[in-house]
Amino acid sequence: MASLIGKKQDGKTYYYLAESARVNGKPRIVSQRYLGSAEEIAARLSEAGPGEPVRSRHLSFGDLAAVWSVLSRLGVVDIIDDVVGSRRADAGASVGTYIALATLNRIVAPCSKLAFSEWWDKTAADRLVRLPAASRDHRRFWDAMDAITPTQLTEIERRLGERMVTEFSRDLSGLVLDMTNFATFIDSANEKAPIAQRGHAKQKRGDLRLVGLGLVVTTDGGIPLASHAYAGNRHDNSQFQEMVGELTHRWGALAASSDDLTLVYDAGQDSEANQAAIAQSPLHFVGSLPPSKHAELLAIERRKYRVVDEERFPGLSATEVRAEALGANYRVVLTHSEHFHAEQSRGFDQTLAKAMRQLGELAERLGRGKTRKDRAGVEAEIASITKTRWVSRVITTALIGSGPSDFSLTVAIDAKARGKLEDELFGKRILFTDRDDWPLAEIVAAYRSQWTVESDFRQMKDREVVSFSPMFHWTDQKIRVHAFYCVLALAVARLMEREAKRAGLDMSVRRLLATLGEIEETVLLYQGERGRPRARRMLTEMDPTQQRLYDLFGLDEYAPKR
Repeated sequence: MASLIGKKQDGKTYYYLAESARVNGKPRIVSQRYLGSAEEIAARLSEAGPGEPVRSRHLSFGDLAAVWSVLSRLGVVDIIDDVVGSRRADAGASVGTYIALATLNRIVAPCSKLAFSEWWDKTAADRLVRLPAASRDHRRFWDAMDAITPTQLTEIERRLGERMVTEFSRDLSGLVLDMTNFATFIDSANEKAPIAQRGHAKQKRGDLRLVGLGLVVTTDGGIPLASHAYAGNRHDNSQFQEMVGELTHRWGALAASSDDLTLVYDAGQDSEANQAAIAQSPLHFVGSLPPSKHAELLAIERRKYRVVDEERFPGLSATEVRAEALGANYRVVLTHSEHFHAEQSRGFDQTLAKAMRQLGELAERLGRGKTRKDRAGVEAEIASITKTRWVSRVITTALIGSGPSDFSLTVAIDAKARGKLEDELFGKRILFTDRDDWPLAEIVAAYRSQWTVESDFRQMKDREVVSFSPMFHWTDQKIRVHAFYCVLALAVARLMEREAKRAGLDMSVRRLLATLGEIEETVLLYQGERGRPRARRMLTEMDPTQQRLYDLFGLDEYAPKR
């Protein structure tokens, strides 16, 4: 039952809308809502004066709430706090809460810990997690990161992996392993951070250092299963055995019982020691061999190739043999792709054109007598121009003359050599596996699944969403934790993408988050005669796609209520 109640204060009456009900048989006021003074109520009814909102705020909501709903389904906060302990940072939030918030920020709007509080104020996150201003200080995040040991990180990742399998029905039969480097702002002279090392950063900047990251993802959605941070100046295949050991530790029992875990990797991980590690594990594998080291396989006649599956792999043919590779005898599959062949041919045309242009400029310079180099010097310059892959096999040169004053250079492309090169190498890959029972099409499909991990690395290098950068941490401890929650962010984003696809919404991570991000929260502020303004919250209008995503991720649980 509703009624109006007036309360006098300083000689003026203020009105409330009260709801009454019987509690234990007795009438009680169960809720009351402030309406204002008589003048304020009259102004509001007339749609003028202080009864109308004086200003509004627009806060991020949809993407934030959707990510938080997935983090909650995974139990991220509870798992981390259970492993690390329930100790809280000085300002009151738990370690698990800080790591979950760092993950949330990585997905939605990657920024530094110093900028976190400013970002937070522009979102509706205060209704998801009660976090006082003092708790948002960047030093509180650092304290939380320091509380997690490498051993605990591994256990947390293992538990989260198991939760993803049970909660999201993830298929683990196909796994892909790869490594990459991330450039970061770290002083490698700092002895506490040997993970960050000098290297050849693609950004061509001298103030950047490299951090290596190994990743194992499922072919089912590209969802990370295991990660490993290592020094950026180490060769990728040096980390292979550690990754295989970790996989065997976590999922070896499953592999041994189901005989259905197959690891896919490329030629960059090849070595006899790594292959021995695979042989000693319960994992099966599909890998590739560098063509340059197996000329005898490339020499197999093309007439022995047959079409693999024209519907699944148009233009692909293959043949198979048994061969020695990396210290053992394996099933080897040689494939030829017409599309790959055409791409390599076009790329080589560009390479040849550049080399011919440079050699033409050299010939012109020699013809004018504009050189001081002797024959050895000129020949060295020719060798430098033709050292690019395969060029020296196709371009022929003849340097005539005894000295700088009478040198002349003739250049030509050997069409027969070009044809032989294309027939021998272009469009071909060499795959090897211990899956003797699989048909050719399944081996090819497994190998081609490497695009999943490559796609994940590209996503982590996107500076707008699910980004590894920026990172300004100075110790191994913080770098490892940073890498962990960046990988967790990737897993959450891929799970969201997978859930949307299953619901009939085939969207990239960027588009999915952008669509959710357009669901905003509007705060209308009403200023009374005194005190702080009252706020009324509501969501912006949604289109049909946004409404489907709203329902899919259960955003009603986090939406403002009247």
